[in-house]
Amino acid sequence: MPPFDDQPHRRFNPLTGVWTLVAVGRTQRPWSGKLEPASGDDRPVYDPECYLCPRNTRAGGAVNADYEGTFVFTNDFASLRPETPLLSDEPHPLLRTETEQGTCRVICFSPRHDLTLALMRPEEIRRIVDLWATQTAELADVYRWVQVFENRGAEMGASNPHPHGQIWAGSALPTQAMAEDAHQRNYFGATGRSMLLEYAELESTDETRVIVDNDEWMAVMPYWATWPFEALLLPRRGVARINDLSPNQRDGLSEVLSGLLVRYDNLFERPFPYSMGWHGAPGTEPAPHWQLHAHFYPPLLNVTMRKFMVGYEMLAEGQRDITPEEAAIRLKGLSAVHYLRRGE
Repeated sequence: MPPFDDQPHRRFNPLTGVWTLVAVGRTQRPWSGKLEPASGDDRPVYDPECYLCPRNTRAGGAVNADYEGTFVFTNDFASLRPETPLLSDEPHPLLRTETEQGTCRVICFSPRHDLTLALMRPEEIRRIVDLWATQTAELADVYRWVQVFENRGAEMGASNPHPHGQIWAGSALPTQAMAEDAHQRNYFGATGRSMLLEYAELESTDETRVIVDNDEWMAVMPYWATWPFEALLLPRRGVARINDLSPNQRDGLSEVLSGLLVRYDNLFERPFPYSMGWHGAPGTEPAPHWQLHAHFYPPLLNVTMRKFMVGYEMLAEGQRDITPEEAAIRLKGLSAVHYLRRGE
């Protein structure tokens, strides 16, 4: 266990250069605030009112294909557009503006309205990994940054319960990507080693924070985690982008994703909300300093209470209520069989 784990302490995130306060014991405080509904996820296989189900008409008027696997389309209400002219304006050093060119796509994981990634078999998840890879390769030829992500659950702003994610690609390097690129580049320059590859090796020797792993991948509760049950997915071998993954790495990733997401749902025996996303090296040039990874940010502290990032977290620095080690132990000890499939 790390030092000071029974006392309030701060932990440093070498990827972003920010600190997180670990305020142990706060989960015992009285709570009269907002509680999340601990509802199930009873949905039909096909919903005629869903704008992502096969053959249905979307809100923008387009009709979905009669797809049987995955399905990708350009968002009908995209936040980024490829035809935006690239312009900038700086009437004062404190007043800088630049336009952003890009595209936004929606990726349906399955035609079945009632599924989630947690309820899919690894071989079904593998098809989604392949889709993430092909979409990333295509968009990276045009745009500097490709952001693959999924918001699961209404708690995380998902506008539709159909299993789906998004890909946004843009001409600029976003704030989080810029920080991660700089810190990984600096670490590589100082040590000659990939920061996250070395971190994966550190976690392998201890395994205190490892949630689920195999020969190719690991899902860990990062030492510097801010969200209660945050997870970081790391390859065990050096790879810069998701489209660079070998067939074995893609199979291993599908297995670890399944193991993590099943445990998430089993934690409180309810559909587990989260935001997740992939961070790969920007552009297409060689990037020996960069290690591909995915972040999972789930908000729940328990079955009905969510973690709010307000007050101190917004004005000072991130703060968590239980240690990452405690959270990892709770997740790791859960069954690898989804609670909805225990009788199968």
